[in-house]
Amino acid sequence: MKYHELQATPNRDRKRVGRGISAGQGKTAGRGTKGQKARTGKKIGATFMGGQGSLMQRIPKLKGFRSLRTPAQVVYLEDLEAFGGKTADNVTLFEAGLIATPHHTVKIIARGELTAAVTLKVQAASASVVEAVTKAGGTFEKVAVPLKEGSKQKDDEK
Repeated sequence: MKYHELQATPNRDRKRVGRGISAGQGKTAGRGTKGQKARTGKKIGATFMGGQGSLMQRIPKLKGFRSLRTPAQVVYLEDLEAFGGKTADNVTLFEAGLIATPHHTVKIIARGELTAAVTLKVQAASASVVEAVTKAGGTFEKVAVPLKEGSKQKDDEK
């Protein structure tokens, strides 16, 4: 038999501490002698560093709010001229080098002119872009962000 194979004795009474010297766990009841850890309610805060200045107090208190949401990747209307007659989606925009990753939101912004008919399949576009695309003979379709391979789809995206 090995130490890790030992089983606790079933129905054994729990050890009652602080019941006199002859009981085996009397007087200090296994807590040692004095100090904060020997007292009742001995919990020490998770941020307490033994009297040294707390890390929470040493870190500067910054103004404002930093959002965790990743900002949309911007593509300008004039950049879509090269997609004449083709479909422009996250993957094709990434392959053309217009966006950093196909797995984040893409928004088309109106800057420049569009004469070629383009089928847009991205997450967002300004109202003037949608108007310019339809005027040029193209279409705009709002689609979800493509997932990375191997990632699970969220319940609200199914």
